[in-house]
Amino acid sequence: MKMKNLLLVGAFLVSGIAFMNAQEIELSESNVDLGNIAFGGKAVTTVKIKNTGNKPLIISDAKASCGCTVPSWPKAPIAPGQSADMTVEYTTTKNPGAFNKTVTLNSNAVTEGRKIFRIKGVVANNPAANTTTTTDAKSIK
Repeated sequence: MKMKNLLLVGAFLVSGIAFMNAQEIELSESNVDLGNIAFGGKAVTTVKIKNTGNKPLIISDAKASCGCTVPSWPKAPIAPGQSADMTVEYTTTKNPGAFNKTVTLNSNAVTEGRKIFRIKGVVANNPAANTTTTTDAKSIK
């Protein structure tokens, strides 16, 4: 029984040391309000990704919640204590009104391997859209 306890204590000790010497991720912002955007326009925001650990941070992927949101993340490892820019571009295509989109970052960070970043805003109405409807009296019977 003592050997089993000793092994458990050793495992916890090793995992604790691993957390002390690891890469960690921090975003300058996790929610960005892009404000009002013209229909058919684009909005771009930049967020700083910082490695707060002491080993290189690697962003392996960034996935947006829809095709209208395109993230561009650093492909090179981020050194300990250093930062790199991630840009997120939102293109208005066909849906006026409020939007709320996410970008999920996947990295080798120990405590937050998946980090979610959100953008929101309001897309103006399409000025080319027909706002009035008319009814042809002959078609009503």
